[in-house]
Amino acid sequence: MKIATLICRILLGLVFFVFGVYKFFPLNPTSIPPGDAGAWSLLMMHHHWMTVVGVIEAVGGLLLLSGRFVPLGLTLLAPVCVNVLLFGVLFLPATLVTGGLAAILELFLLYAYRSYFASLFTARAAIS
Repeated sequence: MKIATLICRILLGLVFFVFGVYKFFPLNPTSIPPGDAGAWSLLMMHHHWMTVVGVIEAVGGLLLLSGRFVPLGLTLLAPVCVNVLLFGVLFLPATLVTGGLAAILELFLLYAYRSYFASLFTARAAIS
């Protein structure tokens, strides 16, 4: 279990760190997807939303790669995984496989680090 967790953590961290940094320093120009997916992508790029997403991806990926503050990194990357998955489902089904793989890795790591997230499921939380 420890080796599988380490492999998944490094793989997911590397993917998000590389794609997060890529949003700041694109190596080659990417083509805009057709239809609504392209319109949505252009809107997000024009209003610098992708810059914010790139920072969150890079920081979350770096936290996973370093092995320090892994639950915080998983918390940062969870909404990004959900958005990647929803983008694939709603706009561009061709990206569903990569989004699904990232979501599976995220879910596996959330399960592996579940003791750090257990307090989130307290039914009647008291004010501290």
